[in-house]
Amino acid sequence: MTKCSAPGKMILFGEHAVVFGKPALALAIDLRISAEMTRSAQYSVNGHAMKKKHHAYISAALDQAWGGPPINIDTDSMIPSGSGLGSSAAVTVSCIAAMLLQKGKLEVEEVARRSFEVENKVQGRASPTDTSTSAHGQGVLVSPEKLDGFLWRIEKGDRTWHMHHCSVPTLRFVVGYTGIHAATGPLVAKVKKLVESSPEAKGQVDRIGEIVLEGVEALRRTDKKKLGALMNENHALLNALGVGHPALESLVEASKEFSYGAKLTGAGGGGSMIALTDEPKKLAAAIRAAGGEPIMVEVGCEGVRAEQ
Repeated sequence: MTKCSAPGKMILFGEHAVVFGKPALALAIDLRISAEMTRSAQYSVNGHAMKKKHHAYISAALDQAWGGPPINIDTDSMIPSGSGLGSSAAVTVSCIAAMLLQKGKLEVEEVARRSFEVENKVQGRASPTDTSTSAHGQGVLVSPEKLDGFLWRIEKGDRTWHMHHCSVPTLRFVVGYTGIHAATGPLVAKVKKLVESSPEAKGQVDRIGEIVLEGVEALRRTDKKKLGALMNENHALLNALGVGHPALESLVEASKEFSYGAKLTGAGGGGSMIALTDEPKKLAAAIRAAGGEPIMVEVGCEGVRAEQ
């Protein structure tokens, strides 16, 4: 029937703070997930009966964008699950895109909007950062205000996000994957509870929002030293908010000799860290020696697309 693919993402700055209406900056990476739809006697995933518990995102995507006869969805992923690299967003975006394409036309903004609804339903409280980045590709700046490069606006309850295109220069990043699966929902809830009860935590979230805008300017100038310093500060603030992990800290420490800066990316609690470098092979070896799985990624990659 139809097949679409979508990229994963890495959040360069702003994870967790974006849930509170602060800006965030995410970059699409060259690890993709594809979803292929075919007719079937029952709703199934990779040939096995679909179960909402095990296929929460795909099941919610069907509710959001299908409403047709039973189908099988075959997925193929390059993104480790729970790695903080946007696997849930990429599978959601690729599935929604395949469904909409089968019914007519693949429109990127429509895919982004429906995919956000899926993530918000499954996670309980989400931002559209991951899904919009997976849909649009390249770089996406999420902001409470409308700025240059405006793409679309998404609202949910009392929260509003303005999505913007952000051009991405050629930069080298190495991801360090801990192999520890960390569910996003509980970590988001943990930070929410902390921020609501602690003025200090609220101040940390506010500072992360400032770092994002400083990071956008540094990205436009391709100022690697400034980007690295901001990454280090953002990482320290995320640790203060309680979403760090000893395994992540080991990889961040191991990266210091060969990088401009390093930080956890995504929800934290395991998952992955990222480091900006001019020596990716040496950095990858350092991450491996510290017990992580290094993944060299290209950034600023193409968003959702139909596949032949």
